[in-house]
Amino acid sequence: MTILTYPFKNLPTASKWALRFSIRPLSCSSQLRAAPVVFVFKLYLKAVQTKTKKTLAKPNIRNVVVVDGVRTPFLLSGTSYKDLMPHDLARAALTGLLHRTSVPKEVVDYIIFGTVIQEVKTSNVAREAALGAGFSDKTPAHTVTMACISANQAMTTGVGLIASGQCDVIVAGGVELMSDVPIRHSRKMRKLMLDLNKAKSMGQRLSLISKFRFNFLAPELPAVSEFSTSETMGHSADRLAAAFAVSRLEQDEYALRSHSLAKKAQDEGLLSDVVPFKVPGKDTVTKDNGIRPSSLEQMAKLKPAFIKPYGTVTAANSSFLTDGASAMLIMAEEKALAMGYKPKAYLRDFMYVSQDPKDQLLLGPTYATPKVLEKAGLTMNDIDAFEFHEAFSGQILANFKAMDSDWFAENYMGRKTKVGLPPLEKFNNWGGSLSLGHPFGATGCRLVMAAANRLRKEGGQYGLVAACAAGGQGHAMIVEAYPK
Repeated sequence: MTILTYPFKNLPTASKWALRFSIRPLSCSSQLRAAPVVFVFKLYLKAVQTKTKKTLAKPNIRNVVVVDGVRTPFLLSGTSYKDLMPHDLARAALTGLLHRTSVPKEVVDYIIFGTVIQEVKTSNVAREAALGAGFSDKTPAHTVTMACISANQAMTTGVGLIASGQCDVIVAGGVELMSDVPIRHSRKMRKLMLDLNKAKSMGQRLSLISKFRFNFLAPELPAVSEFSTSETMGHSADRLAAAFAVSRLEQDEYALRSHSLAKKAQDEGLLSDVVPFKVPGKDTVTKDNGIRPSSLEQMAKLKPAFIKPYGTVTAANSSFLTDGASAMLIMAEEKALAMGYKPKAYLRDFMYVSQDPKDQLLLGPTYATPKVLEKAGLTMNDIDAFEFHEAFSGQILANFKAMDSDWFAENYMGRKTKVGLPPLEKFNNWGGSLSLGHPFGATGCRLVMAAANRLRKEGGQYGLVAACAAGGQGHAMIVEAYPK
């Protein structure tokens, strides 16, 4: 306890959490070991029980449906996509969606994409990708950014356009290319170059050049830390894990679970949203390449990545830098049916939240989940498939502890009772961001399609998608299976 809380002696909130949760350790290890037995028992109950849940349709509001969704294979940055630009990946996702759905391009009213680290040449990557994929130049497109929930924002913006009657058919998606991020000259060098460009005489130019210093050449890399706190997300995840007394072993066990389930889903062909992508000048990429089940013994050998030497967050229990893109076809239900489509799911209630970016940076799912459930008139027991974004194992497990705590609910959320713990046998059953990868701007669509596809495969009705994001923000959405 002393070692874990030492880095947080100046953080009252984290210290309170550490004192509270250190005596209530998450039973992740026992849950993970018991999962197969529990899962089989749940399947048995499911077989003998008939569900009679209500639908979440609302009077006088258009039903919004997901016809289908695709994504490029998610790859480790620096691999097969390293010579591409973001719009190349986004275009591939759009082309894959067109092939999958056969939707006429002229029917699409609007295109929205999310991205985080923008390529300056294609700042509105949605527009450039749409033109590259052959959409009409008359089809508007814009790009949104909201950190790791950028694709979520693209989707819900589309939902709003359809629900309000402004559009009938939307393509929403996201893209991220971490293999090639913009690296700027220093502020001093940029100023010198701009001033040189404005200089009108040789004397002015020489005067400016005389002010040059070699340290002007030091580059500025994209920020990996929170602007408001100057803390990296990994450092924050390490603090959060310690504050909630999540052990290194628990984090490694959860990461191993994610990779193992992803490998199983990949081998069984369950990741049906993945479409092959012929990389120009290279082979065709057909599957995610970050899925690598290891062993707890091998994972235990890795050193802490952020807080050294006492931290518990490592490369093995963190999501990796990823390249990839996703796209979804969203329609008004009546439009989809008129065109002969059989939708996969309804997009129902959603909620955005924001908290303290210092001590609660990654707790978005904890805050968003009860709000979206209450808005939809559902409880945790109604949810058949949970799909949460896995930024770090410690982040997921800390959210589990917060959601399962009456004390946290009362003291930090203003609630009388706890949110409730998602059953592990319903949680990220086909892997998550730790194993499948996390292209910042594209993950939201993957989460929704995973929920929709799982509901169809498993016979469930409601899915809950949730994610945290930089800036202390979060998102949650209810996905309802479309009747077969």
